[in-house]
Amino acid sequence: MNLDEAAVGRLLRMEEVIPTMQRALADFSGGKVVQPVRTMLPVQEHEGFLGLMPAYTGTALGTKLVAFYPKNVGVPTHHATILLFKPETGEPLASMDGRLITEVRTAAVSAVATQHLARPDASVLALIGSGVQAHSHLEALRLVRTFREVRVWSPRRAKEFAREHGVEAAGSAEEAVRGADVIVTATTSSTPVLRGEWLSPGAHINAVGAPRPDWRELDDEVLGLSRVYVDSREAARKESGDVIAAGEIFAEIGEVAAGAKPGRQSEEEVTLFKSLGLAVEDVATAELIYRKAADGVAADDDLPSVDHESGM
Repeated sequence: MNLDEAAVGRLLRMEEVIPTMQRALADFSGGKVVQPVRTMLPVQEHEGFLGLMPAYTGTALGTKLVAFYPKNVGVPTHHATILLFKPETGEPLASMDGRLITEVRTAAVSAVATQHLARPDASVLALIGSGVQAHSHLEALRLVRTFREVRVWSPRRAKEFAREHGVEAAGSAEEAVRGADVIVTATTSSTPVLRGEWLSPGAHINAVGAPRPDWRELDDEVLGLSRVYVDSREAARKESGDVIAAGEIFAEIGEVAAGAKPGRQSEEEVTLFKSLGLAVEDVATAELIYRKAADGVAADDDLPSVDHESGM
């Protein structure tokens, strides 16, 4: 079975991916998933990377190949292919486009984190970045919280994004963040774009960019104020400049999803979820798509297909 981007988009539904990610993260943190830290091959002369991300969930066996070129202009920063194999025999089952899956599962994981870590009454959302991850996070987070106000800031496309999505374009990152209850940093920046002095008590942050050990999206004050949650301790300590600088991880979000560790513990605390992206997220989402395709399940005609930069 070969599913191109259009076929994947017809079958991909955020409201289905969020609970799939909740289960996948709990299984990962519970030791039910076989998954090494991804291998990243630098392509230095073109400022890109090629990643290999395999996982075995017990029911699904697969790998994602992802090309990450953060300096791309006019084409996506991520291109990916996901391969699924029959666990019992190793026979190939499916090859499918992984670009949309990467975008949607990344936002769905942030939605899981937001469900457990943001205040229940969170009503102001700030998006730092205006690429496809801002788009998909807006969709996903609206499924777990009700926002009366959404602000977006980026150096280039904030006004265009705001017009497209009916939200407010802020004049600066600080203007977007001041007073926000939930903050998303989804940028390709290698230096901090979020400062702790802007944060309100009780804020929750989903940090999606800066997937390299020498990159940062968050300044030291943000890290000092925050209780830090990650998708994978092992990966975060190897790949995330922000987590390396923080020096302390409270829990994996899968531990929270499984009830093994607490989520938000007070109205005033600042929580931070650092997302790097795990192979299990891709393989579990690909399995969902494969089963729907094999069963001949088509997307409802009255539902738009996903048309959604950051997140690996």
